[in-house]
Amino acid sequence: MCGRFALGLDKADLQEMFPEFEFPEQDFSPRYNIAPTQDVVVVPNDARNRVAFFHWGLVPSWAKDPTMGTRMINARAETVAEKPSFRAAYCRRRCLILATGFYEWRAEPGSKVKTPMYIQLAGGIPFAFAGLWEVWRPDDTPMFSCTIITTVPNALLAPIHNRMPVILPRAAYARWLDPEEQKPVALDDLLCPYPAEAMRAYAVSRWVNHPENDGPACIEAVEV
Repeated sequence: MCGRFALGLDKADLQEMFPEFEFPEQDFSPRYNIAPTQDVVVVPNDARNRVAFFHWGLVPSWAKDPTMGTRMINARAETVAEKPSFRAAYCRRRCLILATGFYEWRAEPGSKVKTPMYIQLAGGIPFAFAGLWEVWRPDDTPMFSCTIITTVPNALLAPIHNRMPVILPRAAYARWLDPEEQKPVALDDLLCPYPAEAMRAYAVSRWVNHPENDGPACIEAVEV
């Protein structure tokens, strides 16, 4: 599962790190505790290579109301091509979800308290989750939403959690963002764990447990 992540860079820094994408005129600040139902920074496969803001929690076009999205923050790589909520989006509506790190909670032996762990790429460089998007049109105001695909953990994540988000290498961006409809067999090889040796994880304060808390303190390392 991926239920909380960070995008700790402002628009100018992100534009420098992702020069292939066009960023909107509106400015936005770094965020360190992004939670489900909030808007996240995405690049949809609409052939424009333009950054947008989508609701985190996929709401399929056929949903009766948007609350369905609260149960659709993640899609499992093993079943994404089969589940009715995800299979059409997997073939036609894919996106990148920009991040600088994500959180998982590690169970500690002999304790009911879990330790929040912050996971990032080596060097703290930004990256992109593999995501899917949908548009829900209850009236004249469409709602754009997304979900993060998860897979089995790599060696770094396995002691922390039994799932991890799919992080796409830059070489796969163009393929994932191809606006043409794709068969699952053409994409399935991308839904694999990111190399453990290219990532790092460390304990952070339980301050991050509360979604209303946001700031650099969320990602500061602590002694356990």
